[in-house]
Amino acid sequence: MMIDPDKPSFSRRKWLGLLSTASLGSGLFAATGMAAEMSRPSPDEKDLGTRTYNVREFGAKGDGTTLDTAAVQAAIDACHKDQGGTVLVPAGVFVIGTVEMKSNVTLHIAAQGKLLGSGDGKQYHATETIPTRDGPGEWTMGDGNVGLIVAANADNITIEGAGTIDGNGAQFRPPTRGAQPPSGITGNRRPHHLLFYKCRNLTVREISLVAGAYHSVRVCACSQVKLDGLHIHNRVNHNNDGFHFISCEYVHVSNSDVRCQDDACALFGSNRFVTVTNCSFSTRWSVFRFGGGHSENITVSNCLIYETYGCPIKMRCDHRSHYENISFSNLVMQNVTGPISIGLGPQRPRADAPPEKPGIVRNISFNGIHATVAKPVPLSDVPFISSYNPGEMFSCIILNGMDEGFLEHISFNDVHVTFPGGGTAEHAAVRDVPKVASEYYVIGVPPAYGLFARNVRGLTLNNVRFRLANPDLRPAMVFDHVTDAAVNGLSADGNKDAESLLRFIESRDVLLSAARLLSPAAVFLQVEGAGSGGITIDGGDLSKAALPVAAKSGAAEKAVRARI
Repeated sequence: MMIDPDKPSFSRRKWLGLLSTASLGSGLFAATGMAAEMSRPSPDEKDLGTRTYNVREFGAKGDGTTLDTAAVQAAIDACHKDQGGTVLVPAGVFVIGTVEMKSNVTLHIAAQGKLLGSGDGKQYHATETIPTRDGPGEWTMGDGNVGLIVAANADNITIEGAGTIDGNGAQFRPPTRGAQPPSGITGNRRPHHLLFYKCRNLTVREISLVAGAYHSVRVCACSQVKLDGLHIHNRVNHNNDGFHFISCEYVHVSNSDVRCQDDACALFGSNRFVTVTNCSFSTRWSVFRFGGGHSENITVSNCLIYETYGCPIKMRCDHRSHYENISFSNLVMQNVTGPISIGLGPQRPRADAPPEKPGIVRNISFNGIHATVAKPVPLSDVPFISSYNPGEMFSCIILNGMDEGFLEHISFNDVHVTFPGGGTAEHAAVRDVPKVASEYYVIGVPPAYGLFARNVRGLTLNNVRFRLANPDLRPAMVFDHVTDAAVNGLSADGNKDAESLLRFIESRDVLLSAARLLSPAAVFLQVEGAGSGGITIDGGDLSKAALPVAAKSGAAEKAVRARI
């Protein structure tokens, strides 16, 4: 029987009919024309939305040289037209420029399949439906609208498979500052690995994303987002982020490993209902970075953070921002700087600018954090050198409010941190810490080696342990304008040559209970400022302190009541 290739493919019923009439002697599987006919889409069949579209059948070569953009896009378009299905990237290296995903399409990359970004910048284009900036007063999308794989205003998209998406990012890095890279494009014209805008029900899973030209996974104004089992190695260019979310909701990130050069999991704009769990991260800059907008109802749990020489958890809250109901739990940090920094106030204050109502930071909790803080070193697999600031060489946990802005209801439970030490008497003598809430290191070397807290109301520390790898002359903890605080079970290393283990400046209504000095100190608590008062020391082991309390700079001795 001859099959006309121009006629629609057979339905399952017709196919079974052929089986019943075909002679076994004719060789069923020799009928290659019949097999090809079965793979061709047909509008009258009942398998719409379930078909597989192999990009090779649309002309893709997969030889690592031929540009296969048009073929891959044709497969996606055909799949979308037929109400969805799966676009298959089989074994091979398929070179592409910008391709656009469509609703109801699953892009499956086989284990030996690779989509390789073209090294020619002309093969990429901006997606005009993705704005680079929102309207007045809204959060900026920023950072370009060019991607290797993009989707805008689409639903039910999946990218999956054990294969690889390689951004060929080294071609987008200039050999020297100011020079053009081999691709001919740089800055915000560089393509992200994956770029999504206003998509719903978006899934990316079990895929490797390597060597991006810019961010790896950039998700803007999307909802119902699931990112699971991703391997991201993105360290060949500057601004190589891992995940970057802008104003998204119902986002779930899990079981992923991220090694990048810039922010590993950035949350900008207004994000809510976000969970991140069972992941590992390493980066030169921040892991969880919050920048602007109104973010709330977010949990981060069961994550490993290592070789992170920026700040694992960094929040920047200006007058337009609102962060609330955010929890970090069960985190292990090894060889990091930072490790936690929250700044509330202007990014770069101007003397001639009128005062603005401060933003809101409240109900932030840190539970089960075990960290080893280290001096930063270059990452071994980054092909360029990063410089470090003094504040990165001497870092600590920072809660930094200023002026009229107060952080509220911040808690630390079961937090054990070892710091590198090395702070000098000159570092410890600083009282006038710069009032800047931009990068955490801008305030310079912090005057505490463990926790510096300024303008905080409702601060709780329970079972917190600060250790030193080397001697440090800074206090373990500085409270500056802190009110309504409870510190229970603090254990910390002191230094007999330092002024004190703890320093409270203009702070009130603080309860210290069950504290322990782990090594000798001249003074356990030094209280400063006439506004200090209502401070109670209840129990604990202060026997290693030569003096339990000292008052300076106008503080009254009655500001502290000791029951020891």
